[in-house]
Amino acid sequence: MIKYWNNYHDLLLQAICEHLELVIIALALSFISAILIITIFVNRAKSLNRLVYFFSALYSVPSYAFFALLIPISGLGKITAIIVLTLYSEYILLRNFSTGINKIETVIIETAIGLGMTEKQVLFKIQLPLAAKSIFSGIRVALTSVISIATIAASINAGGIGTILFDGLRTQNIFAIIWGLILTIILCLALTTFLKIIEKISLRTLGEK
Repeated sequence: MIKYWNNYHDLLLQAICEHLELVIIALALSFISAILIITIFVNRAKSLNRLVYFFSALYSVPSYAFFALLIPISGLGKITAIIVLTLYSEYILLRNFSTGINKIETVIIETAIGLGMTEKQVLFKIQLPLAAKSIFSGIRVALTSVISIATIAASINAGGIGTILFDGLRTQNIFAIIWGLILTIILCLALTTFLKIIEKISLRTLGEK
């Protein structure tokens, strides 16, 4: 194991950086999209539910099939991988965001409107802060899911830790496979811990325990 690291640590570190790039870009795009969709459809429950169902249908498509469908359009590489990862995490984020907002008691919303708040003020000052726990929960689940699915993106030349795993499988090198698994787990734990710290600080700022 140590010998493999000494010989290939450059490749392993490069794989981590590529994987991190795929995950962060996909999560950022899906988060921005989810906030935009919630902003537009927060008071149109039926339309929002239809969108959640639409993205749930996309989520059920196997990643290999998704890549195969997009390759003729966006080609091999990172762009196709990021599109697929963004669409997968979109379902998780939208479901959690909408669930968190729907749990808020109606009387709170009505009181805010009664005090003269506009729809956008109610959303950004009341609904999203009160749904913060569900929002962070959704981001954590999406993060774990994207890190896992991104390993398969190596099959379309998108890079990442999947390249180490696929190389290990192709050459029957158990050390490469183990290093691929270890790096995936470490990356997942590190990013989840970092997100938990951000969540804790954010909830404290919002006055929640």
